[in-house]
Formats: sequence, C-alpha cells, structure tokens
Amino acid sequence: MSVRKNSEIEAIPGNEGTKIKQYFHPHNTLNGIGYSFAQFTLEPGKRSLLHKLQSSEIYYILEGNAVLKVNDESHQLQKDDSVYVPPMSEQYIENIGSTDLRFLCIVEPAWKSEDEIILE
Repeated sequence: MSVRKNSEIEAIPGNEGTKIKQYFHPHNTLNGIGYSFAQFTLEPGKRSLLHKLQSSEIYYILEGNAVLKVNDESHQLQKDDSVYVPPMSEQYIENIGSTDLRFLCIVEPAWKSEDEIILE
C-alpha cells in the first residue's frame, strides 16, 4: 500500500504554466499502476499552454471556475465538474475566477514528458 499526504508533497512547476502535486505515478507507487494522478493549481487570470498528450485525461474541479478548450469546443467548468479529454486533443485550461483554480487530473497511461506536445 502507498499513502501520500498532501501536506508532504512539494508543488512543482508544470510545463504548461501550472503548479503540480504528483500524488501517484508508476515511479512512486509500489504496486505498479499504469496511470498518474495529480493535483494542479492555476492562479486567477492564468491559463495552461496549448498542448496535447498521447494519453487520455480526466479532470475533476476541486475549487474555482475554468474554461477548458478541447479542440474546437469550449466548456465552462466549476467545482465538482469533471470531464474526459481524449488522447491527442489540443487543449488548455484557463482560470476565469477570482481565486485559485484547483483540479485533479488522472492521465492514462501515466504522464511522460515525451508524450506531451506543447503547441505554442
């Protein structure tokens, strides 16, 4: 079993302008999971870079208000909303609220830097 405490996980800068707390990933989990699970924070008025991943993603909004752009569609999201993003989708998420946007993200198969393509 692996236990990860939020207070003990250091936030690191993400490639797409976010702060990331990586909870579970194959490299830090004893049972060899095939996905990654992380919490992201994005300050008011900020947005991630336009990017795409070779993996699928599920976002779950913990706090705040966002616009998620996936290919040609835009979706307004708020607390307790979730969304599935298919592999190789052009995407970014923007904090349109006045407080930090916090969200969880599951990436399957697990996120790897070589699987992410920054488009701007």
